[in-house]
Amino acid sequence: MTERQDAGIEDLYRRLGKSLYGTALRMLRRTHEAEDAVHDAFVAFHRQGAGFSPANPGGWLHRVVVNACLDRLRLRSRWQESEADETTLGGTRPAPVGHRIDIERAVEKLPEGARMVFLLHDVEGFQHDEVGKLLGISVGTSKSQLFRARELLRAALTPPAPKPPAPKASASEAGL
Repeated sequence: MTERQDAGIEDLYRRLGKSLYGTALRMLRRTHEAEDAVHDAFVAFHRQGAGFSPANPGGWLHRVVVNACLDRLRLRSRWQESEADETTLGGTRPAPVGHRIDIERAVEKLPEGARMVFLLHDVEGFQHDEVGKLLGISVGTSKSQLFRARELLRAALTPPAPKPPAPKASASEAGL
């Protein structure tokens, strides 16, 4: 590759790196794996060679990152890795203060299938048919998982109803 092409990749990284990393981190929940997924996407872009010029390089990189994340999640589930390590979002974020709504924590607590569909559809903007292809599920399953995710988030983020005030004791009950 020429210096000009390398500069173009560096420019893409400066413009898209944080966004791609955020996508990977939301999907994988592990900083080192998210960094690796983004790195792998840029390496794949670089390996395409001098003649490679997709119409939407950001979209191409985004798709590669999402696919890399899905591959890592499949590999992780094959090894039945159930414990999160110390670098998960939940391990590094402070506890919420008062009644502050914490959407990130609520999304993290979603079941895996519902979380993935929610992130891909509502956060990343994929259509149900695209989500289905990426995750290997039907469109109907994608829709039902999204419904489930939204219901669970709604329940988690809805503040509890205020308790009604206790009835005041009458003068005769108070002993007056």
